[in-house]
Amino acid sequence: MEKGDSMLHQDLTEKILEACFEVSNELGVGFLESVYEKALMIALRDMRLSCQRQVPMNVHFRGEPVGQFFGDVVVEEKVLVELKAVKELINEHQAQTINALNATGIDVGLLVNFGRPRVEYKRLYRRRQDSTVRETTDKPSDMKASE
Repeated sequence: MEKGDSMLHQDLTEKILEACFEVSNELGVGFLESVYEKALMIALRDMRLSCQRQVPMNVHFRGEPVGQFFGDVVVEEKVLVELKAVKELINEHQAQTINALNATGIDVGLLVNFGRPRVEYKRLYRRRQDSTVRETTDKPSDMKASE
């Protein structure tokens, strides 16, 4: 992406990441994912953002329901945030987030890992038939996490 290009829901994702960095800075590492999820909800609400946690999502195959899973956090009905508290993110975590985006129709997802001393994240986009999945891992220049 060129320097002047903006990403879909960039302002919103930057606010979400700011909230993630606040949570990480205040709690540190070592907690279960559910602890970070609850703390993130508080930080997002303090920013006056509309958010829901453990959002039920239906999976369809050939037009028929085949299962249900729960998205960690949905913000402003525009961004899906999948949280992890693991040593490192793996391809399966990314695939899970992309599948959740495809199932919900939400275009933008953040995969966030609180399991390291510094927040690790990937910005992911829903697959479209005319494009491929894109990901970004660059930290916005004004976002800093404490070491």
